[in-house]
Amino acid sequence: MALTAQIKRVSEAGLKLTDRLAWIAPLATRIVIGLAFFHTGLGKWRHFDRTVGYFASLGIPFPTFNAGLVASMELVGGTLLIAGLLTRVMATGLSTTMVVALLTADTQSFLSSWSSTSNLSPTDVTSFTFLLFLLWLVLKGPGPVSLDTILVKALGIRKRSA
Repeated sequence: MALTAQIKRVSEAGLKLTDRLAWIAPLATRIVIGLAFFHTGLGKWRHFDRTVGYFASLGIPFPTFNAGLVASMELVGGTLLIAGLLTRVMATGLSTTMVVALLTADTQSFLSSWSSTSNLSPTDVTSFTFLLFLLWLVLKGPGPVSLDTILVKALGIRKRSA
């Protein structure tokens, strides 16, 4: 009985600790993914002609318009993810860019990554990994350390029950 009680006590302490530290996961995810998108968006704008050419080579319609749209979405969306403002909206928008990347630029590497003979795994395909993190943010939200949470509290919006 003593061993069972000790296991229970250690388990409860571990769960209490992880509950207290749970705010770190969405914050770290937002910062890392947000910075990555900020930098790629900035790069797309700095080398806009190359971005347009690349989009055209992939067969993306209206390459100039779409290059500007994606570059802006990545730059603004990345910034807002870092701040935790409009997190679910930005993560949804950026998710669509990752789906397009998987359907165009990364299709071959993504599909082959599922093969047992591939040197890659699906998580080696950046757009897929980013998509997973973005979907997590869409579904779980920005976390307590975010401007979204501050706004929700300031506006008196009640959280949904889990």
